[in-house]
Parts: sequence; structure tokens; C-alpha cells
Amino acid sequence: MGFLIGYMLTWTTYGSWLQGDKRGYVKNGEILGNNPELCKSNQDNMTCGEFRLNKTQKKIVRNQILETAKRIDQTVHAVSVYSNHVHIVACNIDEAIGKIVRRYKRETIHALRKEGVEGNVWTRGYDTRFCFDEKSLQARVEYVGRHCVE
Repeated sequence: MGFLIGYMLTWTTYGSWLQGDKRGYVKNGEILGNNPELCKSNQDNMTCGEFRLNKTQKKIVRNQILETAKRIDQTVHAVSVYSNHVHIVACNIDEAIGKIVRRYKRETIHALRKEGVEGNVWTRGYDTRFCFDEKSLQARVEYVGRHCVE
């Protein structure tokens, strides 16, 4: 394994893609399948309703991610904001990935609050796909590019 040059980060909006979801889900880096009982349990434990980003909110989140990346001097190769999740492909920097994700989530929530958004926006946690060479980094960039919807 080589030196970590970048990664793809993914996180979801609150309640939109629960563990056990019929589309599958990621836990501890492993892709798991449909589990209706687990999904129902997660739905029952939600503290507020499902949150999805509208077109305007997606633009706000995207712009805030890019602004935050610039401020922390992190190169972002690709970003895509969907109604129910976010993908970012970025270069590795000398800061813990968890801290970076928390910053992106916190600052996007702050930007959304200015526009009147209330309640839970993001789920806890995130998924990371590591890139140890240019080929894997480019593959992640292409993946996000193929799935980019505005």
C-alpha cells in the first residue's frame, strides 16, 4: 500500500438512507444489504422527520464545501450534492479525516440555518474510500462525475 494521497467522503442527510435500507448501506466500510427489521428500528428511533435538500439548498451546501476547502487549503477534485447525500473527492491534508468531515458538516449546517433550515440535517458518521495512487483517485473523481445530478 502506498502513501495516502486522497479520499472520497460520503455522508447522508438525516433519515434518508438508514441502516438496513433496501438499497444497501455501508457500515464500518462494508457494504451490507437489505434488512427491513433494522431499517424499521432506525425509523422508530428518529428524533425528527427525514431531511432532503432542495435545489437551492444543494447549491448552498456545495458552495460552502468549496469555501471551507479553500479556507483549510484542501484541494477538492470533485463534489456532488444530492438531495440525500454528499460525495467529496479531496486530497489528503495534515488533519484527521473525522475532523475535516465534522467541519464540512458544521459549516454547511450553519449556512443552511441562515436560510431558515431547522432540525437535523446530516446523519452521524460518514464513509471514506481511500486513494493511495493517482489511478484510484481518478476513479473516484470519475465516479462522482458520472453520478453528478443538479
